[in-house]
Amino acid sequence: MKKNLFFTLLLLPALLMQTYAQSGKADKALLTKADAALQFAARQYKGMMAHVPDSVLPRSTNKDGSLMTSNSTWWTSGFYPGTNWYLFEYTKDPAFKNEALKRMALVKKEQYNTHTHDLGFMMYCPFGNALRITKDTAYTSILLTSAKSLSTRFNPTIGCIKSWDHGTWKFPVIIDNMMNLELLNWATRESGDKRFAEIARIHANTTMKNHFRPDYSSYHVIDYDPATGKVLERRTHQGLADSSAWSRGQAWGLYGYTLMYRDTKDKTYLEEARHIADFILNNPHMPADLVPYWDYDAPDIPNALRDVSAAAVTASALLELSRYTSKADGKRYWNAAEKMLTSLCSPAYLAKEGENNHFILMHSVGSLPHKSEVDVPLTYADYYFVEALLRYKQWAK
Repeated sequence: MKKNLFFTLLLLPALLMQTYAQSGKADKALLTKADAALQFAARQYKGMMAHVPDSVLPRSTNKDGSLMTSNSTWWTSGFYPGTNWYLFEYTKDPAFKNEALKRMALVKKEQYNTHTHDLGFMMYCPFGNALRITKDTAYTSILLTSAKSLSTRFNPTIGCIKSWDHGTWKFPVIIDNMMNLELLNWATRESGDKRFAEIARIHANTTMKNHFRPDYSSYHVIDYDPATGKVLERRTHQGLADSSAWSRGQAWGLYGYTLMYRDTKDKTYLEEARHIADFILNNPHMPADLVPYWDYDAPDIPNALRDVSAAAVTASALLELSRYTSKADGKRYWNAAEKMLTSLCSPAYLAKEGENNHFILMHSVGSLPHKSEVDVPLTYADYYFVEALLRYKQWAK
């Protein structure tokens, strides 16, 4: 398909990443730990394969210690097959590819789902990795359909993709939604249709305008008037309070603006990512091991629960961000990511083999206010941890 100069330039960052981006200096001890953790992850997920019923997907651990599963409509359905693709990429063991394909068959129908903003998570994590690793263009049409479905949730008056259809909200947009823009940017590069990337750009700009406080901490939920685009409320759903900094929300924002810079080379997004990173790393409530509390304003710090998922997402984002900034800032972000990964590779957060329902990491927090998935393993913590380890091995020099 013929692509004009605009689309060539949009693709250029990914093509040239290895030539212009600086890599961080390798910590030999962490490289050893990274390999050990990836090999452990592979063994754990071999156990997971036998542990999870064929008709469902792993999600977390129930209060009684049993495995919590989901169907394909749950927002985390793409992470388990996505992690299997990463493990196949690392081990070359076809068992991981076969498991990914088996679970993707359950998720495939969600390409038509227009009732969720999470199609980037659900579809791009497994099918995008499948396309990248196998080069099988059969996945292209599935991803393009997914991008079209996601685009139906865009309101041009507001300039955002609607996050939820539930509750009393008028038009809720959550910071998590930044993560799903990667699918739209890819769809423009693949199809030549400007509309997808334009929606991503407008959503990112609106979110940058309305979601962030002067210190670059993020609100979780912004509710808009769908008729006028006016902000009605700035709230939280999973954080401590409307005014607090929910740690995974900060991680989603950091990762989202980093990927927007990668895909567009718009320095506005790079600056936003840097500001968010600095809020996180300079936060007075950041623990010494750089595994955040579930909310940076939790009242029971230093005894507050940690959120390992926030650390995994943040570490992966910081590794990438370090490649786009000045040498001094890049070193600071890289070193912070190293410290996070070193912590996550330790017995404090890495599960014991054969335990933890075969998940890799322990001690994540889904939604403490709803008493849901509290201090448990989560599939997305595993996904971004494995991604970060692979990025570290690839980019360390």
